[in-house]
Amino acid sequence: MDIHEYQAKEILSNFGVAVPQGALAYSPEQAAYRAREMGGSRWVVKAQVHAGGRGKAGGVKVCDSDAEIQSATEGMFGQKLITHQTGPEGKGIYRVYVEAAVPIEREIYLGFVLDRASQRVMIVASGEGGMEIEDISAERPDSIVRATVEPAVGLQEFQCREIAFALGIAPGMVQQMVRTLQGCYRAFRDLDATMVEVNPLVITGDGRILALDAKMTFDDNALFRHPQISELRDKSQEDPRESRAADRGLSYVGLDGNIGCIVNGAGLAMATMDTIKLAGGEPANFLDIGGGATPERVAKAFRLVMSDKNVQAILVNIFAGINRCDWVAEGVVQALRENPVDVPVVVRLAGTNVEEGQKILAQSGLPLIRATTLNEAAERAVAAWQSDMKTNSNLRAVQ
Repeated sequence: MDIHEYQAKEILSNFGVAVPQGALAYSPEQAAYRAREMGGSRWVVKAQVHAGGRGKAGGVKVCDSDAEIQSATEGMFGQKLITHQTGPEGKGIYRVYVEAAVPIEREIYLGFVLDRASQRVMIVASGEGGMEIEDISAERPDSIVRATVEPAVGLQEFQCREIAFALGIAPGMVQQMVRTLQGCYRAFRDLDATMVEVNPLVITGDGRILALDAKMTFDDNALFRHPQISELRDKSQEDPRESRAADRGLSYVGLDGNIGCIVNGAGLAMATMDTIKLAGGEPANFLDIGGGATPERVAKAFRLVMSDKNVQAILVNIFAGINRCDWVAEGVVQALRENPVDVPVVVRLAGTNVEEGQKILAQSGLPLIRATTLNEAAERAVAAWQSDMKTNSNLRAVQ
């Protein structure tokens, strides 16, 4: 789960990381009022969306007066911000963060991520702040400083000092850097984050180290331990299909294809998408219905897949171990009877109670296409989609 910049800054501030003074606004008038409350003569207005590259896309504006703040925010609210991370559909702007401008002397990149190779938290830092880490890695790989944290003892002060020295932090500011690093690490550890990124971390002209921008991502599976974090979720920034799936306990990722997938198990779902591609089709989604594929759960999965208007065929691929094929078959029949679909449906069942499942499908009277192997199922799904497309094209030509 991602959160907004202002939320990440509030969390990091509670862990001792210094951030500039700022306030949230939901309208141009409120944004101007927030600036007057803070005082000063220059402010930065930032669109709050779950995406990087806001500055290049016009989502960050430097303003010198109330009038400029109102003008800048009027051009943001209700608009879609399109960056290299959002795709062409963009992200809606419904709130902005007004921040006091600070005199920047130097920018640093700082990130905390899970390194699966070492099974440790890894700190990644660079003196080339303000750039995406991918760009830094490609253009200035020598500038990247890395350190791993031993989970038994946590992040030690000597490691923080080594990172500060490697980044060329002035001796008188090293202790500030130590506090910043340890605060970010504690937030990462205590809140079950999967990423903490401060980019840029700035050194100001008056000798402060401040988190000028911040991103945090959390482990969805650990949110039950942190209700205060799960409350920060902003569904307006999520794919509505993925949001609906998460609310129903399904693992779903929307894609750009036209063959919907309903599969149990993440590995089998990946294999199913690959096989569809090999057969000449394009998967419309990744959908793992999990181990407890009850009829109700399968019915929910069907409704979710069909909510994507691009879906022109559906492939159900179930290998039943913990599951039972007859349960899945009942779910397929229930879903199609309650919500008939006008696209071809291919069903492949294997494993526990497969004979009973096949019998339920055969006796349902529904126009289902059955298959016994994954290759056969993918080929039939692609063929059914192509045939359906050709039929629809012919009907349009006749009309």
